[in-house]
Amino acid sequence: MKALTAAEMREVDRQTTARFGIPGLQLMESAGQQVCESILRWLGVLRPPESRHELKISILCGKGNNGGDGLVVARHLKVTGIEPQVYFFGDPAKLKGDASENFQRWRSTGGAVNVLDSESEWQQVNSAIGSSDVIVDALLGTGLRGAVTGITGKAISAVNEFSKNATAPRPSLIISVDMPSGLPSDGEAAEGPVLRAHQTVTFTAPKIGQLVSADAACTGTLIVRQIGSPAELVEQLGQGELRWTSVEEFAQLPLVRAADSNKGTFGHVLLVAGALGKSGAAVLAGRMAVRAGAGLVTIATPAVVLPVVAAAQPEYMTVPLLATRAGTIALKSAQDAQWKKIEKGKSVVAIGPGLGTEAQTQQCIRTMVRSTELPVILDADGLNAFDGHADELRTRKTKFLAVTPHPGEMARLLGKSVRAVQDDRLKVAREAARRWNAHVILKGFHTLIASPDGEVFVNTTGNAGLAKGGTGDVLTGLLAGLTAQFKTGDWLRVLALGVYLHGLAADIGVTRMDASGLIADDVISLIPEARMKLLQELQKIG
Repeated sequence: MKALTAAEMREVDRQTTARFGIPGLQLMESAGQQVCESILRWLGVLRPPESRHELKISILCGKGNNGGDGLVVARHLKVTGIEPQVYFFGDPAKLKGDASENFQRWRSTGGAVNVLDSESEWQQVNSAIGSSDVIVDALLGTGLRGAVTGITGKAISAVNEFSKNATAPRPSLIISVDMPSGLPSDGEAAEGPVLRAHQTVTFTAPKIGQLVSADAACTGTLIVRQIGSPAELVEQLGQGELRWTSVEEFAQLPLVRAADSNKGTFGHVLLVAGALGKSGAAVLAGRMAVRAGAGLVTIATPAVVLPVVAAAQPEYMTVPLLATRAGTIALKSAQDAQWKKIEKGKSVVAIGPGLGTEAQTQQCIRTMVRSTELPVILDADGLNAFDGHADELRTRKTKFLAVTPHPGEMARLLGKSVRAVQDDRLKVAREAARRWNAHVILKGFHTLIASPDGEVFVNTTGNAGLAKGGTGDVLTGLLAGLTAQFKTGDWLRVLALGVYLHGLAADIGVTRMDASGLIADDVISLIPEARMKLLQELQKIG
């Protein structure tokens, strides 16, 4: 799904009404209902329905359409038996259009409105709002211009303090309507405070600022809901090449296996991984390649660690490589005729997990990447081998190279600081993809998957449980396993699927355990469930 600018989103809304006859009031009603349903879904996990009357929900409404959405949320919550408190920032008499209509609808239900027009009035309700179970942020939407100041800015800062208070049980959920207030839609840096939400429910399509801006983390968990605009409008009117990894993006991939398929149907992964003291990286990558669905998996690893690697998982095969005295792969491993024999019949080669940084090993890695004609996934020590040699990534036989750096690895490859990489991740990923004529997967919060032609996917699955050793190795195995199955006809989308499933498995994991306890092996075990969940979501949308 394309990510939109604020202007593109306004045009989508306008044409939804002009061409398809769906009035703005109906769009606002659908938007508010979707937010209400997200709140109820979240509450359903934590509280039984009979305790709803005890809930304290505060809805902060601004004077624009975002505030109108918030008033719809209030009305729908009231129908369920929840009595939310509505706090309106500004003069209700100045409301216009659909927002004004929904203000009147809320009042007609008997709903009260707390009007706040000064910082002193905010101070009077500050503690009451802070003790809420849920705070709904409907202050500012995509129409933001400049820095947020005055009472609204004060409220944003206060809500952020509430969310930082780790000793307080409330608010349990801070949910933003369409945009976290103060976050610019188009990806530029915020000029003032930005509300830090736990969840953001946005409508029709994600906004660029929610995906790639410096303050994108303020979005929390991004939920995109459809409210009536046809999907084709988003594709027609979105002018950028930034896409979000929504489930629809994977509908055309052959995710369901044919009844007459066999192991040869799903490719053969070759993993070059492992060294003395780092055999676990090879094991994790190999296990994931098997779990990802590859028909066959072979791990090429130094002979000194092969018994350990081979004993860890019976489903994959192993072959020995010549080793250095340090227990890493020797340069001769890539130059020997045996290497060509190992490559024969394979669908993809993944190089890097746990290989070490011995000079001879790094030279061996560079030789392998230059000489192979197989699609290559390059990760970890495979990337370290190109420190100071990054331009050699272009001088290769294979047409298909994917590199998977985290920000530190990308900084070393480009000779930049980590901060310079993180300050404009989108620009860095795109430029690196063009420079190396490779697909670049820049890992981190909202991982980017960039192609050499400039198209970029942004993935929002995943959580802090992935911030642990081994999770990068399993991503390598996953990408290799999916490439073996689906080939390279639409490789950007296949790679995006791998990143999506990797994060989704972690998301499933943290519903069962604290994120601090999630380990790489858990992610491997949960991949089949993540893939099943994707299939179920695709079935829902037809």
